[in-house]
Amino acid sequence: MTNDRGSGWLLAVLLLALVCGALPAALTGCAGAGQAASGELSTAQDDTPARKRARVRLELAASYYQAGKYAVALDEIKRVMQTDPSFSDAYDLAGLIYQALDQSQLAEQHYRRAIALNPGDGTPLHNLGWLQCEQKQYAEADQSFTQALAVPGYTDRAKTLMTQGICQVRANNVVQAEITLKQAYDLDPNNPITTYNLADLLFLDGRYSDAQPYIRRLNNSDLANAQSLWLGIKIERALEDRIAARQLGDQLSRRFGDSHEASLYQRGAFNE
Repeated sequence: MTNDRGSGWLLAVLLLALVCGALPAALTGCAGAGQAASGELSTAQDDTPARKRARVRLELAASYYQAGKYAVALDEIKRVMQTDPSFSDAYDLAGLIYQALDQSQLAEQHYRRAIALNPGDGTPLHNLGWLQCEQKQYAEADQSFTQALAVPGYTDRAKTLMTQGICQVRANNVVQAEITLKQAYDLDPNNPITTYNLADLLFLDGRYSDAQPYIRRLNNSDLANAQSLWLGIKIERALEDRIAARQLGDQLSRRFGDSHEASLYQRGAFNE
């Protein structure tokens, strides 16, 4: 059995850059509205002409970012910031682009600028937390995630809790990680990343009976993949349910026969 905590479905967290909770609020509609000069909640109706132009370019920059065309996205986001230097979402997206380009210092600078411009948006705090986690600044990351969760009206709590829990696993803070991942699971039990990492944590702690219902729920859904099936096999074997383990193994070989996990299963390498 491996003790490489957090070695599970972590690459999937990168998908956060494509969903509500990582992209700027202007593109996802996830953040609470700001305050317009009239005292009403701010909407697109309150946009200045410069903000309207910037918002269109921001969407273009985001599309390039999502397509992995980071240099082009960076050109577009620079134009957005020139058009409207007060547009916090532009700095948030710039942070994501710089992070994708492995420019962590520039990414942090832009996230912090976004936070300063709009303290009522938890999204750049979430993104800053993940950047800090990738830099192994675990205490700082935990603080950023906690600040994001404390933002009034923040609607993406489940994803931030999930990411915070995964970061706590990386920091080997497994007691708190279990609490955090369970909070994320309670808010969104259909998130496969949360479910997998919670089951993986419990498995590595030797709590096989506790891990089993989580991994079974995932493997009984359309979201099962080679990693989840392999973890399920190891959990069922640990609980000496050979029939369930063999059924999962057959599914792994049939559906993901070219995967690394299928190769491990065929070789009987259950401790790798």
